[in-house]
Amino acid sequence: MMDRFRLAAHAYRTYGVIYWIGGFYLIWHGVGVRGGRTADSGVVWIVLGLVFIVVIPYLLAQRRAWFERWIVSRRDFARILVAFMAWRAWHVLKVVIRPETARVSAPWGGEITFRVGACVFLIVTVAALLVIARAAWATEAA
Repeated sequence: MMDRFRLAAHAYRTYGVIYWIGGFYLIWHGVGVRGGRTADSGVVWIVLGLVFIVVIPYLLAQRRAWFERWIVSRRDFARILVAFMAWRAWHVLKVVIRPETARVSAPWGGEITFRVGACVFLIVTVAALLVIARAAWATEAA
């Protein structure tokens, strides 16, 4: 059986890659942060997303003495991560329940609304959040 934190690292990496691909696709089509037009900050978000995809799973996967000694425990780090992901899920949910949303061309042809894309991202976010929360609040093995 896989360690809960290692599973949490895989869940975050999957979540991050899906978000990164979605963000890259939107920036490629001229849609920037929060649905606005793309500015130069799009490249910054793409690079920052790649850093998160690498660093956060690295810190979750196993204990790092330097990190736990000088910054925060792995368990507390996971709890903080869950809080940020819950905040992210809330903002994605607001796009889902919005009465009208914009559209972007779909990779397979046609168009996809932001609402449909947000539904997919919401499911991915909540699934990863639950796996990470399970690791963060699980009792320690004796």
